[in-house]
Amino acid sequence: MSSNLPTLLSFALTSLIIELTPGPNMTYLALVSAGEGRRAGFATVAGIALGLATLGIVAALGVTELIQASNLLYEGLRWTGVLFLLFLAYQGWRGETEVVATDKDGDRRYFARGLLTNLLNPKAAVFYVAVLPTFIIAEQPVLSQTITLTAIYVSIATVIHALIVTLAGTLELFLNDSRRERITRRALSALLAAVAIWFAFSTAR
Repeated sequence: MSSNLPTLLSFALTSLIIELTPGPNMTYLALVSAGEGRRAGFATVAGIALGLATLGIVAALGVTELIQASNLLYEGLRWTGVLFLLFLAYQGWRGETEVVATDKDGDRRYFARGLLTNLLNPKAAVFYVAVLPTFIIAEQPVLSQTITLTAIYVSIATVIHALIVTLAGTLELFLNDSRRERITRRALSALLAAVAIWFAFSTAR
């Protein structure tokens, strides 16, 4: 393990930089947490974490390479992800994301949305295909290394996402006024729509 430490640290730093770059997860978490509170935000974080972990396992099994090799599969996944983000932005703009914070069905709803935004994210899949393998040491078992690196990436992403929820959730205290709440919600929704459009162009081949 000691001989792998520099590689693991380099991968951790790379993951940190990637996750600090504004993207769909960051924007949607801010929208949910500011409007619906931290409970909804953390439910979304859990879904995102499972989505990222699932993609890592899928990558270890070689499925993401098939997606990369098939233009039809890649484009289908990419545009489904873009449309789903636009749908979430539309709901946020109209104020249709609200559910009762203590309702377990509401928690599951936000969890499912966090999961879907990542399962439908080809950029995350490409990360596991194009970036993660560069940190694999050829002389050592590939599967165990992939799982270890995936765990590091998901852990870093989850910590950052949890911090976003914590910070954005504090805004809920200042949004009791309906006018301020509507302005903030719509601003974040517009930002999410802009991210979706950027996502469409940035992931195009």
